[in-house]
Amino acid sequence: MAFESKIKELLDKRSEARIGGGQKRIDKQHEQGKLTARERIALLLDEGSFEEFDMFLTHRCTNFDMQKQLFLGDGVVTGYGTINGRLVYVFAQDFTVNAGSLSETMSLKICKVMDQAMKVGAPVIGLNDSGGARIQEGCNSLAGFAEIFERNIMASGVIPQISVIFGPCAGGSVYSPALTDFIMMSKENSYMFLTGPKVVKTVTGEDVTTDKLGGALVHATKSGVAHFVGETEEATLDMVKELLSYIPSNNFENAPFVPTDDPVDRKEDMLNSIVPENPNQPYNVKDIIGAIVDEGRFMEVHAKFAPNLVVGFARMGGMTVGVVANQPQAMAGVLDSNASRKGARFVRFCDAFNIPLVTLVDVPGFLPGTGQEYNGVIVHGAKMLFAYGEATVPKVTVTLRKSYGGAHIVMSCKQLRSDINYAWPSAQIAVMGASGATEVLYGRQLKEITDPEEKEKFMAEKEKEYNDQFANPYNAAKYGYIDDVIEPRNTRFRVIRALRALANKKDAMPVKKHSNIPL
Repeated sequence: MAFESKIKELLDKRSEARIGGGQKRIDKQHEQGKLTARERIALLLDEGSFEEFDMFLTHRCTNFDMQKQLFLGDGVVTGYGTINGRLVYVFAQDFTVNAGSLSETMSLKICKVMDQAMKVGAPVIGLNDSGGARIQEGCNSLAGFAEIFERNIMASGVIPQISVIFGPCAGGSVYSPALTDFIMMSKENSYMFLTGPKVVKTVTGEDVTTDKLGGALVHATKSGVAHFVGETEEATLDMVKELLSYIPSNNFENAPFVPTDDPVDRKEDMLNSIVPENPNQPYNVKDIIGAIVDEGRFMEVHAKFAPNLVVGFARMGGMTVGVVANQPQAMAGVLDSNASRKGARFVRFCDAFNIPLVTLVDVPGFLPGTGQEYNGVIVHGAKMLFAYGEATVPKVTVTLRKSYGGAHIVMSCKQLRSDINYAWPSAQIAVMGASGATEVLYGRQLKEITDPEEKEKFMAEKEKEYNDQFANPYNAAKYGYIDDVIEPRNTRFRVIRALRALANKKDAMPVKKHSNIPL
């Protein structure tokens, strides 16, 4: 009987831990349209796979009578399980316990799963719903945050780290997600900021709502902090699963190979006519991406931020690839500060986790103007340049149309150790477009021509000469900067064949502690 009572005690404690801050607080969470920490884990992981750590842990604080507010698990649910059979580690903050605020013991729980994930080489997924540091614990809470941040830093480039925001994420707590690889936010109820609306009002006098200051759409469109936004919590968790399907579990592995019935040698005749004859006319580069990847499936990253550059994951011949493409439909596909930051971050993730890069180029240059120069476009552009030049994964580049000036170099040119560089017959690789080049090359002669018709005729002749020489890919091919000029409809086949040939490539790197990327 004594043993049976101990079993009952265990089961009672498990029931107590599973209810978090109590049924009233759970009901309130549901009234706000939010799921609980355990409900989120149940939706994320394969059924029955979750193994929990530290269910019975409680905080140690006695300040402000906190010893009277003890909850088993202390505001975060941690452990491991599987997603589609693959091992992952997870922590989910429980807003029903002290508003999910971080205590010293909560940080110990989170650090434990991060340490274990590093040991076994598995991704870490953090489900954030927290009021920030637990004020009652003072510097102990701050130390707990710092312990988590240090582990985020050590895990960077070793295991994938995904942060999901399902409620408040304020103050110091925003820095852990910021240190991870991807941030996902649910459209409703989630927000991130360093200082809330009240502090902003006190310090700057600015009136701003929570949503306008740090809501999901703000971070998806303006700041670029959020990589993905889900309509609901369930949809956001589905995006986590989809993302994981494209990436490896750690930096020593390759992404999962997914067999496909989509023929490798499939030809897409529409690609032979997708680029308009008028070089200033836009088209949607996503149509090209959809035409060459397996089954047209493309998971875009940062879809709402810097739309002039498209980045995301797809598969080609069953292999995961990272796609980087200029988007002529947005700002003519120019590179600017935001697009450069976006591209550099994505390229570095792919390189860290052995994901080959496929780059589709149609770029007229960098965006000019004081706004860009004052915003540091030089340094931001250098980030993308650095990322491509440093990357050692297989790199295949296809120039579709324009590839002008410094932007040509930045978009994975041959000299940045791109392995295979193809071009379509519509490619134009030059320092600048014909009109600008003519004005520079023949500026003196143009000043001497006073007759408008004669000047227009002279300009047309010189532009034609320039176009005949540079508005084609053969000049670059003559010097070996382009490996082959290909028929657009064969792009899928040629890229996949190149990626297969490059599967075992090795690029030597100089011995160094680490690089000093321009930040």
